Amino acid sequence: MQNTKPHAALLASPGMGHLIPVLELCKRLVTYHGFHVTFFVVATDASTTQSLLKEPYPNINIITLPLVDISGLIDPAATVVTKLAVMMRETLPSLRSAILALKSPPTALIVDLFGTEAFAVAEEFNMLKYVFDTSNAWFFAITIYVPTIDRNLEDRHIIQKQPLRIPGCKSVRFEDTLQAYLDRNDQTYIEYKRIGIEMPMADGILMNTWEDLEPTTLGALRDFQMLGRVAQSPVYPIGPLARPVGPLIPRNQVLKWLDNQPYESVIYVSFGSGGTLSSEQMAELAWGLELSKQRFVWVVRPSIDNDADGAFFNLDDGSEGIPSFLPEGFLDRTREMGLAVPMWAPQVEILAHPSVGGFLSHCGWNSTLESITNGVPLIAWPLYAEQKMNATILTEELGVAVQPKTLASERVVVRAEIEMMVRKIMEDEEGFGIRKRVNELKHSGEKALSSKGGSSYNSLSQIAKQCELSLHFQKAKAQGA
Repeated sequence: MQNTKPHAALLASPGMGHLIPVLELCKRLVTYHGFHVTFFVVATDASTTQSLLKEPYPNINIITLPLVDISGLIDPAATVVTKLAVMMRETLPSLRSAILALKSPPTALIVDLFGTEAFAVAEEFNMLKYVFDTSNAWFFAITIYVPTIDRNLEDRHIIQKQPLRIPGCKSVRFEDTLQAYLDRNDQTYIEYKRIGIEMPMADGILMNTWEDLEPTTLGALRDFQMLGRVAQSPVYPIGPLARPVGPLIPRNQVLKWLDNQPYESVIYVSFGSGGTLSSEQMAELAWGLELSKQRFVWVVRPSIDNDADGAFFNLDDGSEGIPSFLPEGFLDRTREMGLAVPMWAPQVEILAHPSVGGFLSHCGWNSTLESITNGVPLIAWPLYAEQKMNATILTEELGVAVQPKTLASERVVVRAEIEMMVRKIMEDEEGFGIRKRVNELKHSGEKALSSKGGSSYNSLSQIAKQCELSLHFQKAKAQGA
């Protein structure tokens, strides 16, 4: 009887941006499609990651793969992308051994973009292989398209700084492009192009987006006259997969404070689990929040100059005090209107709180979806990875965010501009229009996930059907039929 349901193995690379959506996919496969699920997680020392995995998840077998030492394999100054790619490569022997040790072999292996080299393991064990793009379809489009273009076209984009035209999709401006493409001599460039070549080798491509959010890009990925010839595999938008509000727990101090604030009066400020600001930018942000005279909750992390993703491998739940580089007297002056929280706060619960009316965000795709699914408009403040592309989608295509006139990664955003953006979202007429649009997207996402014919539910049902057919085939083959 134990083999009557499909068994999916999922592999997540380190980082909350990968771990959270893969875990949510695990839960949907179990809850709505009757799967057995084994979730392979690459070990990290981050306490926030460990606390997330300590929660009980019925019918999900979580296996932590050993932490690998890559210090002798990379340059100490290697980028996050290079570190993740090498870490996942070195984890493959442990993954193979762990799959061999399972009582029932998985029917399918689902990996995120840093796990594509594990396709060889899936093929060895006759498993279906899928890649889960935990970001959006536009990000996937540039990732698979760049490895196919010639040197001249690449030069026009990277050296001459012209927009990159992607068949059937919105062009990518140079200032929005992925940092991985900027230096051909860096290992990051080599690893990222490899990933772009390997992703289309999957039996299917799952994406954390939905049909109504990116209809044009998804259409291009399915059209063989456009990007379909590059994608090769069918695409399955299955989002928005975002963390739900957690079970009732003793009220956090931030949530208690929010309970006493007026409806939609608080702006939440956080740059994600890996993002950092310079000390000068931290001071300007503090002044901007104070001058706006709007209520705020700000998750404050130590500043790191010239390293926007400096906290990626150094996550903590944070019990340290507020850094001393905030303007003198800032905490005293804003005591009645704001809350500065060191290191970490319960983001989903904050965004779901009725007192919260805006989110100043780094535009990581997890945070973006958590904001949209709670109907909270954004101030887009991208820092690294694909966040500049995400910010462009939010501001120019979806109209659910505002952003600085010049990218925050290019210069210090001054207090006057921060004050203006906060006021625009929280009290101006333009902000009310943005709020209306983000609530429309919230309902669109809920409809996509509905088990009563939702487009994303139906997409994942197609994956489930493929796995069931593969399971039946394997059983018939084993019985000599």
